[in-house]
Formats: sequence, C-alpha cells, structure tokens
Amino acid sequence: MSDQLDKKSILEMSMGAILECVDYEMGKVMDNILDPNTKATAKRKISVTLELIPSADRRTITVQSTAKCSLTPTDPVTTSLYITNAPSTGELLVAEMVPQVPGQLALDGEEQDHPKILKFKRQA
Repeated sequence: MSDQLDKKSILEMSMGAILECVDYEMGKVMDNILDPNTKATAKRKISVTLELIPSADRRTITVQSTAKCSLTPTDPVTTSLYITNAPSTGELLVAEMVPQVPGQLALDGEEQDHPKILKFKRQA
C-alpha cells in the first residue's frame, strides 16, 4: 500500500497555500530587485517558518506556516543645503544648493531653476 501513496512535500500541504505564500513573497522580492532605487547586487531573502504543534495524545499535528521576505531598502537621496540670513529681515534661510546660477542656461539649453528655500524663525 505504501507504494501506492503519492509522496508530497510539506510545502504542498494546506491545498498549496504554503507555496502560494512563498510565491507571493517572491513577487515582492522581484519588484525590489527591479526597483532602480535599490542596490542591484544586494542580497534579498525569503524565510519560511513552519511551526509544528502536536496534540497532547501525539496523534495530530497542527502546522502553522509563515513566509516573509527581507528586502533591500531604497538608496539614500542626498542634497546640499546652504544656511544664510535674509538681508532685509535677518530671517534664517536654508536654500538647496543648485549647480548653476538661477536663470543661467546649461550647455544642453536647460535653464537653472531657483533653489528651494526653507524659512525658519529663530528660537530665543
């Protein structure tokens, strides 16, 4: 009779739901790998945890499965800020540094935008 039994993997149990959870996490990993804002060569990981809980009479086992992934965070975005004061009011200003003088044309014909400016009130 044992020759007639079709051996399966524990991952195929629960009507395939365990494999479905792993495949779902694999989709997240693939999205993370294809994201141009993450490091291409960084390792990603999928962990499958199976908890086996036997009954007191040791005749049945409850199996709880969890699949989770560890993704690579997005690359940091950097900018440079310049701290100054408004000439007329003395108000503290922080301006994002831009590569050229605002209004100047680059070699590609693009005009440099004005920098983003943050205004702060000085604390007494």
